Amino acid sequence: MITRMRTDGSAVRIGALVPLTRPGWVEAGQHLLAGLESAVRDVNDAGGIVGRPLELVVRDTAADPQRAAAAVDELARLGVAALAGEYHSVVARAAAGRADALGLPFLCSSAVLDALTDQPTEWVARLSPPQSRGWQVYADFLLGAGHSRIAVAAQKSVYWASGTLILREHLASRGGTVIELDMSALTPTAVCDELVGHRATALLLLVGHPEPAVPIVTSVRRDQRLAEIMIGAPAGQPEFAGWATLLGDDGAAIPFLRYLPERLSPLGARVEKALRERLGEAPSFVAFEGYDTVAVLADVLRSHGVDRGRTAESWPRVAVEGTRGQIRFSRTPGISVWQWASAPVQVVDRDPAEPDRFRVLHAG
Repeated sequence: MITRMRTDGSAVRIGALVPLTRPGWVEAGQHLLAGLESAVRDVNDAGGIVGRPLELVVRDTAADPQRAAAAVDELARLGVAALAGEYHSVVARAAAGRADALGLPFLCSSAVLDALTDQPTEWVARLSPPQSRGWQVYADFLLGAGHSRIAVAAQKSVYWASGTLILREHLASRGGTVIELDMSALTPTAVCDELVGHRATALLLLVGHPEPAVPIVTSVRRDQRLAEIMIGAPAGQPEFAGWATLLGDDGAAIPFLRYLPERLSPLGARVEKALRERLGEAPSFVAFEGYDTVAVLADVLRSHGVDRGRTAESWPRVAVEGTRGQIRFSRTPGISVWQWASAPVQVVDRDPAEPDRFRVLHAG
């Protein structure tokens, strides 16, 4: 049976928060938007939301929490049924807090900060794993690889501070040590001296991309004293093609977190092909998160209508086959939003022999 969509302008609108300009991570934003838009196209090709077309109303957050909060206010006034998206954790936190205050459902695609809202909320759900889970998996990988003296080159932010604390607590309980290097006070060259002085065997980049991550990697790779040190980037900087373009061979063998399963679902394989054609490159896990966000919201809107309160009430009843497995939301201890608890987590790197190919090093 063919469902004909209305042409009277009665689209169901979803507000999309995406970093599309600097200082936002533009590559991540482009992949997130590609996933969101691909899913909207598939939803509409299948008849939309009970005959009504689904439409994205996109706002660029540019990694600015205040700009994101203002966009939430605007989108709420425009009458969107729900919010989707955002990549940067600190920005998503501002958006989630505002959405909670306004009673606007928000399905966060990609931000991982545990404390996405100050208090438990019924209005916000999340697809990506919380930082505490993902970064503990990363810490287990470090220990398994024989690293117990780990330096973190960190910039000041809630996100980096939270990551450092997770690593410190998880590693300390297993005999590991975390040495914090304050990147507001150190140059990339000085980082090398600190690594030698502290006898660190691994350096984690808890910093922005491309600055100062790229200069730090270049300095460490060029320092003969540090030929054996492992560089890691749990936040995922090496995921995107721009990393390999800027660093070449120096960007390989730097393990990072990504949220993909060992094998994509049949839907995931089909979506991967479409996203690759759309992006002109291999889609990142962020693109799949974008697709899954719209897939979940479309299912909710079809089943429960466009009333915002009914959407928020539906989170615990979601059961949607996404690109990376079946998506269900639950309450997770210590997490203030509805959480997809079984989202896949991998530690991967770029293969030094073939930097465009990823190697799975650990899964959790």
